This record gives sequence, structure tokens and C-alpha cells, in this order.
Amino acid sequence: MAGAGFEELLPWLYLKGISTGDFSEALAALLGPDAEGLSSSTITRLKAAWWEEYDAWRKRDLRDKRYVYIWADGVYFTPRLDGDRQCMLVIIGADEYGEKDVLAIMDGFRENADSWRDLLKGLKKRGLTVPPELATGDGALGFWMALREVFPGTREQRCWVHKTANVLGALPKSIHEKAKADLQDIWMAETKKEANAAFDLFVETYGVKYGRAVGKLVKDRDELLAFYDFPAEHWKHIRTTNPIESVFATVRNRTRKTKGCLNRKTALAMVFRLMMSAKKKWRKINGPNRLPEVIQGVAFKDGIKQLQAAA
Repeated sequence: MAGAGFEELLPWLYLKGISTGDFSEALAALLGPDAEGLSSSTITRLKAAWWEEYDAWRKRDLRDKRYVYIWADGVYFTPRLDGDRQCMLVIIGADEYGEKDVLAIMDGFRENADSWRDLLKGLKKRGLTVPPELATGDGALGFWMALREVFPGTREQRCWVHKTANVLGALPKSIHEKAKADLQDIWMAETKKEANAAFDLFVETYGVKYGRAVGKLVKDRDELLAFYDFPAEHWKHIRTTNPIESVFATVRNRTRKTKGCLNRKTALAMVFRLMMSAKKKWRKINGPNRLPEVIQGVAFKDGIKQLQAAA
């Protein structure tokens, strides 16, 4: 039991900025003084083994895989990576059976398009030739430019969590609560028509005084509402990048600074282990029976399957 707990905790400790020399003390405090495997030599061996696992995993064959939805995000940690490579690029996918999996983890250069292009081309080279039907991500990512080049047929959905934060960031704190509720009225609307009405109302309400905030919303209007063309059962999954956000919520954007930078290889190995551990607890997306219909190109309007007209 101690060994299992140790392996679960090590990536968290490292990504939170605890130095290798302090691991033994931290793990003993968490697992008890009799916990096994706390020596620095054991930690060193584990880190080496995890790098080897990651290195093999990132080269794996993907020819038998078919992913319907993907989520992309750039994950930053306060313990910065070597030099300017201070971001981890992460892609998670949902396959044709509704199972979620980690597709890619790579260190990127400030989330730019070149880094995302390398990642996506790498997936394609290893056999992922069928484009996903929909990709969800933050509007600021260089990911979109790369996606349009590598998988031009993939629809785009902007993450509502990121967009809400971006819009609120350009508004006075005194109106955050009301503005957040008004934004929620858009993405929680039952139909695209109702969502557009709520969208127009938001623009009318805040546009005169807070043009910059409204501009952030308006520029991605179509991509924010793309989910209405997919099964309603899938909406809660595809409106946000939550599959990625939830994994890193407690280790990203830490305020406490640490000595030095995070070694690239160790950071990749730790993020890999963190993701592999997290995915054991992931559930299938709702309505997996709808995925073959999405793949076949069946039309959905406001989340409801549209009957095909007789020939």
C-alpha cells in the first residue's frame, strides 16, 4: 500500500516544486515513517524508469485508434521548465466507444503554432490519420492554426471556462457575479437560437461600457456555439477542457516560487505519470451510443438527431 501511495504522490510533490532532497521527509509525513521506498536512490531509479515509459509511450502506434473528440491545452507550472520551454502541451481524446485517453504530452514553446504543429503531425505520422470530429480548447492557443493545417476537417469548440475567465478579466470585479450569470445563460441555453438571443443580450448589456470584454466574446462566437451541432448527451464534455483542467488544477499556476528550473525530462516523466494515474479514474463520456452517429455524419440540431428525408 505504501509503495502504491508513494508512486501516486511523487509526481504531485515534484510538480508542486518540492526538491528531490526533500522528498523523503515529505513522503514520510504523508505516508508514515515506516513507508517503504523513500530513499533518494529509489526516487532516482523511478524517475529514470518513468522517463523510459514516457519515451516508449510517445512513439506508440496509433493506427488502430479512432478519436471522435479531442481536448487540447497548454499547462504551465510555477517551477518553470528549462529556458523558454515553459509549457506542457496536452491532448486528451475520446474514442469511438466513449473511452477517454491521453493522446499526447509534449513540452512546448509558449504554446505557439509550431509546437502544436509538431505534436499533431507526430500523431498523424504514427497512424492517427482520421481527423477528430471536434476539438475543444482555449481561444488563445496556437493550437488552432496548427489544427487547421494538419486536420482541416475538424470542427472547433472554444472552452467556456477559459472564455468566461477571459471576459471577466476585462470587467470590473463589482459586476463579475452578474456577468458570469449572463454568460452562463448563453452556454446553458437549450437551443442555439436561445443561446444567440442570450449572446446578443450580453453584447447589448455590456458593449457600450466594456467593449474590450465583449470583443473577447464576439470574436469566437461561432466556435463557442459549435457544440449545439453535436449530441446533447455530449455537451457537458465538449463545452470545456475540463478533462485536462481537472487533472492539473492543484499543481498549475502555483504562487510559491522554487529554486531553479524544472528539468525538462523529469517534468515530462512526472506529467506523464500524473496523467496515467488520473486516467484510471476517468469515466466514459455520456451517450457513447451516439458516437457512431457522429462518425457517420448524422446531423444534430440543438443536440437532437435529425431524421433524414426519404430519397
